[in-house]
Amino acid sequence: MDHYTLRAFNTASPKEVQDAMERAEVVFFDRSPVELPTDVDLEFMREGLPRELQVKNISYHPESDSIPRFTAEPDVKGRIERILRTHGQRVEQFLRRSCPDFVPGWTLGTTSFRSIEEQGRKLKPRSSNELVHIDAGAYGATNGARILRFFVNIHPTRDRVWGTKGSFNAIMSRHPEIWTAAGRGKARVRIDKGPLDRFYSGLVGTVGKLYPLMRVIDSSPYDRSMRRIHNFMKENLGFRDSREHYQEIHFPPLSAWMVFTDGISHSVLTGQHALVTTVLVPLANCRIPELAPYRVLARSAA
Repeated sequence: MDHYTLRAFNTASPKEVQDAMERAEVVFFDRSPVELPTDVDLEFMREGLPRELQVKNISYHPESDSIPRFTAEPDVKGRIERILRTHGQRVEQFLRRSCPDFVPGWTLGTTSFRSIEEQGRKLKPRSSNELVHIDAGAYGATNGARILRFFVNIHPTRDRVWGTKGSFNAIMSRHPEIWTAAGRGKARVRIDKGPLDRFYSGLVGTVGKLYPLMRVIDSSPYDRSMRRIHNFMKENLGFRDSREHYQEIHFPPLSAWMVFTDGISHSVLTGQHALVTTVLVPLANCRIPELAPYRVLARSAA
């Protein structure tokens, strides 16, 4: 796995960094280039939230300026909303400077606090981050947009450890059985919207103007195919148990990294307390679009 250290990033142009991400590389910073919450706020996040609030994700949605489905005392809820809103804004500003070509038409997604230890949660395969997968269907329908995520390990003493089996392209080349899963038993994968999908997306878009959170129920053939690939990677024992091309990546405390998580396989083997900001980047903004999952699947549909 190729890493850009903070020093290397400082000597690289935005286009070089953007191209690295499109090639499914992890752009790594040994210290977060984005200002983090204060030590007092970090301690509140790690230790001050009531035990019953220790859920997998506490996610701030900028489109509604809220944390939906989150019940807490007003001062607790207001404080975590402020912390996550501010962090998301700082990440946005950093990405605008460091990846300017990705900005036109992008969609700013959630900023989340992942509070629970990932190891040993004993979840169903589809819900487990411990199993290698690619990300799919962020906020409903991406329609081929790339899923950019900016991570910070805010645990004070422990690494966050990822496992990977390589890029989406490499895995699809090595595992032809995934194509059949993606196409529901067919060798070719359908990714373009038909009349019914276009009607449904139009309806969701109209409702979403009044209720922005409703947009997460949108869908597309591409996103459904990616979800089937995601599920196959987590549920197929042959793929899960294979150690071929497997490696681990360690992210130390207070380090940060950004990556297209639809383009690289990953799992979280161990780790607690991380901040994650998500942005959807239109495929039209990419300099190497042929490496994007949408284009890879489209070649099978041709």
